[in-house]
Amino acid sequence: MMAAGLCMLAMTAVMLAYMNNASMVFRKAEINQLARKYILRMETVGRLTEEDRLALLLELENAGVTEPDLEGSTTDRVGYGEPVVLMIRGKLEGEYDFEEKRISTAKH
Repeated sequence: MMAAGLCMLAMTAVMLAYMNNASMVFRKAEINQLARKYILRMETVGRLTEEDRLALLLELENAGVTEPDLEGSTTDRVGYGEPVVLMIRGKLEGEYDFEEKRISTAKH
């Protein structure tokens, strides 16, 4: 009976750890989709506009990102075929650092 109780306790701990890790993976996937959305916009415009920057920061905050940083992103308009960069850094759950970098070319 004692062994069964210990096994149940261990399985509960493993399940909680799995659920925490799975939620982090889902949040990172959400950030990945946000990066894709905004790099496509940057391709069209040739830069990260101020309106898009503010909207991205808001969406990152809603996704649970703390200390978001977009430094390194292309904010000055570039010409057709030139590279545009989107660099997103921050923390998930206020603890885990992440970096998402997308590079494409301007197509405007």
